[in-house]
Amino acid sequence: MPLLNDLTAAVAAGKRADTVRLTQELLAAGTGPQTIVEQGLVPGMAIVGDQFKRNEIFVPEMLVAARAMKEALKLLEPLLASAGIKPKYTAVIGTVQGDLHDIGKNLISMMWRGANFAVVDLGTNVPPEKYLAAAQEHKAHLVGLSALLTTTMPAMKETVRVLKAAGLTHTKIMVGGAPITQAFADDIGADGYAADAGTAVDVAKQLVAVAA
Repeated sequence: MPLLNDLTAAVAAGKRADTVRLTQELLAAGTGPQTIVEQGLVPGMAIVGDQFKRNEIFVPEMLVAARAMKEALKLLEPLLASAGIKPKYTAVIGTVQGDLHDIGKNLISMMWRGANFAVVDLGTNVPPEKYLAAAQEHKAHLVGLSALLTTTMPAMKETVRVLKAAGLTHTKIMVGGAPITQAFADDIGADGYAADAGTAVDVAKQLVAVAA
């Protein structure tokens, strides 16, 4: 459908006004909200993620695209909810205790939403017990832990320990942030690691597919 292709292109280009207009036109033409998400918005954010991984765009461009998608979702989410349509997977995300940085966390949160995850954003300075409570309450398939400061890496380790000790067998733990490496993720027992927001979508999908 040409309008869906146009919507994908508008999202990828970060054109907020066009994204909203095309979403409204698709709804007016009788296109279902789930189709708009899965065949219009999600492919647009996938393009953005691939461009980021190839260093063709950078964080500002990703944020612009994610915000364009977010405006479209404001129109679609009430319609999806009233129809009883929910994303297949739920993710909890936050920045670990002692760390107030949120740009990376916010970006990944928007990218996950763009990949059709339901995302529960706990904010910053999140203690391990709050992650655990949210994971249990929302029956999360995925918990994302972010850290920018080396001084808060022990808090990430403790959060992973608390989540693992709770025996949440269908909840995978993913970590990331400037000081975090694959080796550190392996050392603390995380299930996945992403070096950037584009990779974070691919890793998240792989982890929840295994957990399902």
